[in-house]
Amino acid sequence: MSSTNVGTLSEPQFNVLTALAREGSALTQRALSVATNMSLGRVNTATRECEAAGYIEDRAITDAGRAALEPYRVTGAVIMAAGLSSRFAPISYERPKGTLKVRGEILVERQIRQLHEVGITNIALVVGYKKEYFFYLADKYGVDIVVNREYATRNNNGSLWRVRERLDNTYVCSSDDYFTTNPFEPYVYKSYYSANYVEGPTDEWCIKVGAGDRITGATVGGEDAWVMLGHVYFDRNFSATFREILEQVYDKPETVSKLWESIYLDHIKSFDMVIRRYPDGVIHEFDSVDELRDFDPLFIENVDSEVFDHIVETLGCAKSEIRDFYPLKQGITNLSCHFTVGDDEYVYRHPGIGTEKIVDRSAEFAGLHLAAELGIDDTFITGDPAAGWKLSRFVRDVRNLDVTRPEELKAAMEMDRALHTSGRVLDRSFDFVTEGLRYEGILKTFGPIDVPGYFELRDKVLRLKAFADADGFDKVPSHNDFFPPNFLVDKDGNISLIDWEYAGMSDMAADFGTMTVCTAEMTRERAAAALEYYLGHTPTEREARHFFAYEVFAGWCWYLWALVKEAEGDDVGEWLYIYYSHATRTIDSLLASYEATSTSGAQVSQEGELA
Repeated sequence: MSSTNVGTLSEPQFNVLTALAREGSALTQRALSVATNMSLGRVNTATRECEAAGYIEDRAITDAGRAALEPYRVTGAVIMAAGLSSRFAPISYERPKGTLKVRGEILVERQIRQLHEVGITNIALVVGYKKEYFFYLADKYGVDIVVNREYATRNNNGSLWRVRERLDNTYVCSSDDYFTTNPFEPYVYKSYYSANYVEGPTDEWCIKVGAGDRITGATVGGEDAWVMLGHVYFDRNFSATFREILEQVYDKPETVSKLWESIYLDHIKSFDMVIRRYPDGVIHEFDSVDELRDFDPLFIENVDSEVFDHIVETLGCAKSEIRDFYPLKQGITNLSCHFTVGDDEYVYRHPGIGTEKIVDRSAEFAGLHLAAELGIDDTFITGDPAAGWKLSRFVRDVRNLDVTRPEELKAAMEMDRALHTSGRVLDRSFDFVTEGLRYEGILKTFGPIDVPGYFELRDKVLRLKAFADADGFDKVPSHNDFFPPNFLVDKDGNISLIDWEYAGMSDMAADFGTMTVCTAEMTRERAAAALEYYLGHTPTEREARHFFAYEVFAGWCWYLWALVKEAEGDDVGEWLYIYYSHATRTIDSLLASYEATSTSGAQVSQEGELA
């Protein structure tokens, strides 16, 4: 960590000396007034003071003057480039935003060159998402690569945490900013946050200032305001205080989701940071592809993007016709964004990192094509199971299935029946109890399972599964994520069943089990009605027993899943008990019914395997 010594110059003295240092030659008082944007009176006063101190001689800076500037010298820069830039979909799915070429220059390279122009070469580049795209900059520009392993789980305070010992007289920048003119300087008087003026309403951080332009607070959203935009400068005092506070709060759970700016604002009375106002058109941040296209009309035509290539090939359009991108879903499994071509709206789905390990894309696409053929999913257009991307129609003004409306519940169950009776065979298979036993294996890695009654319940589930298997109901193509959030109901009442990632061959009662267990509004009466809608007749005792056994299996499976999540430190809330309730509330009566009527002789081994 660097020394925390600070300079003793007044701001007018600093301005005069930096102007002379920048010019490298003598300047008249009037020239100094122009260079410093100060009145002649203030320039004259500051000049006399500097002459008296030996900082100026013959209207030129002396060695003593240069020494007086040293405490204000910028010692380095931190460029943050770890984030996902989710608002910049879909291009951010393929590469970090800072690596894009804008007006002929790579964004982060332009910023590094601008820092170099003023002698700032001590640069730390904090990377995370697709970090390998930045590694070449170490050789090309001599930057220090710092990896933020928490980029996906923490906000940007995690990036500053990794360089906290480097914070001194330091610029803190974002890799994806574009400065039309170089905003960096070799000497800076004190900490500042750059700002642009926005007319009308804005959802940006609006700055509040007090005496001497000191920032006293900020609000998210406002109107006709100066907003936080662009780079920031930390002086030594600011850096030392921020480092101390960051170390105090970093491990608190509430800090994980905070921007570093929020931490600063939480402790704003401890800091002296001013606003640095910039004229319009100097600082540019691009929150969307369309914003960048407005700045650089040739960007779309020149961008190297497989996403755009897929869209162009599928829809037969030009790149220039693709507009109105915005993200729809950001998760571990998938990333999705909206876009338009002409008057038509679409959704592009990009696979999340590592999803090939947890999602069988071949099975998913087999399910998608089958659903499209059957009219169950009217949104699917095309995609590539090997690459994992998918193109669908965007349906405006939709809501999820409402099971309290009998006509909607009936339509959903009839869709499920059409799927099950299609006669198709999918390569993938799914079984609740097998999956529950897999979760059990994961749970055991955290230590012995000491949940009261767990093994008694497990034994009952396995006995019930042996009976249900002996019923001989068909294995059929199933959705396996069959509950209201995966149904889209448009304004005309048309229903589509989407998200086929877990499609596969399952017992015909499996989708009913999912709907019953995972739908909060699914009362016993509605579950009974749903089964009748599915069958098309009043269920026999045998049918009712089998289908409600799958409520138990689904409940037990997701109960195990919830126990695993809790063991991993996640809080699943009331769902742990909800799943448990579905697994237990009818299991004894179902077993009694099976045992009273069974002649199958189905057995369960001591190891828990179904025999």
